[in-house]
Amino acid sequence: MMKIQSYITQIRAIFSYRVFTISIFVLLAFVIFGILFSNVKPQTYDIELFSISDKTIRSPKTVQDEIKTEEERQKAADEVEPVFVYKKDIVQNRVSLITSIFDFVEEVHKETEDFNEDEKAKLASLKKKLTENVTEDVTKSMSDQTLTALLQADTKELAHVKKIVIEQVGFFLQNRIRDDSIDTFKNQIEETIENYSFNPTLKVAAVDIARYAIVPTEIYNEQLTDERKELAMDNVEPIRILQGQVVVQEGHLIDRETYRQLELLGLLESNTTFKPLIGLGLFVIVLISLLYYYFHTLSVSEEKKQTYLILISSIFILSLILMKIVEIIEQPDAILLSYIFPAAMAPMLISIMLNERIAMVMTILLASCGSIVFHDGITGSVNMEMALYILLSGLSSVLFLANQQRSSILKAGLYVSIINVFVILFLKLLGSGQYTNVEYIYYTSFAFISGISSSVFTIGLLPFFEAGFGILSTMKLIELSNPNHPLLKKLLVETPGTYHHSVMVANLAESACEAIGANGLLARVGCYYHDIGKTKRPQFFIENQMNIDNPHDCLLPEISKRIIIDHVSDGVKMLQKYKLPKEIIEIARQHHGTTLVKYFYLKAKEKDEEVVEEDFRYSGPKPQTREIAVISIADSVEAAVRSMKKPTPEQIRNLVHRIVQDRLQDGQFNECDISLKELEIIKETLCESLNGIFHSRIEYPELKDGSITMK
Repeated sequence: MMKIQSYITQIRAIFSYRVFTISIFVLLAFVIFGILFSNVKPQTYDIELFSISDKTIRSPKTVQDEIKTEEERQKAADEVEPVFVYKKDIVQNRVSLITSIFDFVEEVHKETEDFNEDEKAKLASLKKKLTENVTEDVTKSMSDQTLTALLQADTKELAHVKKIVIEQVGFFLQNRIRDDSIDTFKNQIEETIENYSFNPTLKVAAVDIARYAIVPTEIYNEQLTDERKELAMDNVEPIRILQGQVVVQEGHLIDRETYRQLELLGLLESNTTFKPLIGLGLFVIVLISLLYYYFHTLSVSEEKKQTYLILISSIFILSLILMKIVEIIEQPDAILLSYIFPAAMAPMLISIMLNERIAMVMTILLASCGSIVFHDGITGSVNMEMALYILLSGLSSVLFLANQQRSSILKAGLYVSIINVFVILFLKLLGSGQYTNVEYIYYTSFAFISGISSSVFTIGLLPFFEAGFGILSTMKLIELSNPNHPLLKKLLVETPGTYHHSVMVANLAESACEAIGANGLLARVGCYYHDIGKTKRPQFFIENQMNIDNPHDCLLPEISKRIIIDHVSDGVKMLQKYKLPKEIIEIARQHHGTTLVKYFYLKAKEKDEEVVEEDFRYSGPKPQTREIAVISIADSVEAAVRSMKKPTPEQIRNLVHRIVQDRLQDGQFNECDISLKELEIIKETLCESLNGIFHSRIEYPELKDGSITMK
């Protein structure tokens, strides 16, 4: 079956980088939207008024019931009692008014005392005084008989009546009298005055005046009443239909109130809304924007960017599919199965194949999506508890997977399981722990299984992703560095000199790569295999010529040159046969670049001046990466220094400088992104390493018996 990488290469040949990359992002956005669509799509029901519900319907969101709230506010306002204010000045005013009436009667008496005026004239004079001097129109409220009775009374009787009426009026007006109780108090003052012994006619007048004097002393205050009603209405809490609240039970009648609530929640087919879908669209845009920004700032080739993007998208979609499967299996109103989701799988895979940074970004994106997928059966809601669970599970897996070996995946999964258990207990106990012991056992079991299953999925899926996408992960490199690999065993057994040379070059190249920020592990493993082609004709390479004559002494330079150069192509074929990663194969192919096989070229030129230099060069290509450039330098330097007898640090430094300058002038670094500054760092690092390897040793004296004295 063709690798996924091959399909990507074919598609890339058709479209430009920009078009292909944008297409991937757009396709990923549509896939995410499609997977999450059912979790936010407004669920509607075909329900008729006064029908029987065939299912239990819960509120998908929290909404305020404006109608019910307004009813409660109005009810609270109606319960507020009217506010009445006692007016103390009314008492004084009424007493003063009654006093004025009697004073004017007395005044008329005095004015007419010397004149023999009839009763009508006196009455007219009294009315005139009352009208002109009293703000209240007393004459319209008091009968002529009452006023006439007062005018007919003698001074002594009038004074007596005046005193009693004023006292009783003042006494009764001390009470809090309202409009609805005014008649009661008027009757009471009438009964009181009738108990006095007056002239019957004068008694009637006194009663009439007393009843007239009684008015409400507690006045309705509209402003205070309105303020209290407003306060009562403001104190009413808004009536809300809470998210998850049962609106109607299965088998219950859909009455008008229930139907109104369903309509308010948008659960009726006639009230479909697109707002949740718009919200999901914005959510997907945020996710894609984060991924786009990450890849936009990623410092790798365009080809690798696209490969990594498709890899991450595949793992992301796979995780979302697993989420949906768990959600589908999960039964409503049962133990939450969502905690069994392998939340650490995707971060583990990406951390191993790419790096920890994008693994953490993936964890955040998965946690966000998980909060939507695992919505506790409430469509369109967000489960922050599940988001926190996935986030902590994923981040802990990245932290525990620092040592990237396959054996460490299960160990990391075990640690993640423990973290998951603690997170679950934290989440459940934080809410007062309203769960049974059985539920606690289920939740912790699911959390533990989640961590273990994450590591199992990672181990199972990792080879497929590595092979399908051509990803050379740190874990794969560590596996390839195992001396038990068939090719390394072949190299050790058949070409021990070359094996030793490869190990030495690996040490040099790794330290130099790490000094310039390149991939030291890739350089080390690549060095192990870079000369594997020498196993085809081991005796033709000087490091393997122990106690034998050099076979090149008997060969023409052209033949020797072909044997030396062919070790590159032979090695590439062997590496391809054993299906080693492309990066390792390219190291074997490019580590000599297009350098000249100078020894045999000069030897051939001694016989024929017309020898073409190009015929004695490796076929290349030149080093394409910094790692291969470093390996090419380390390879030549190690061989050259090893051929020196008792090299001094100065000799080593000069040799390293000369080899680097020769490669630089020969244009061997023209096709890789290595800088002159980095070359200086490489030279310094190689010199330090070589000085450590080839340092001077003390020569121990040999005794007469042939033994060596150790000091």
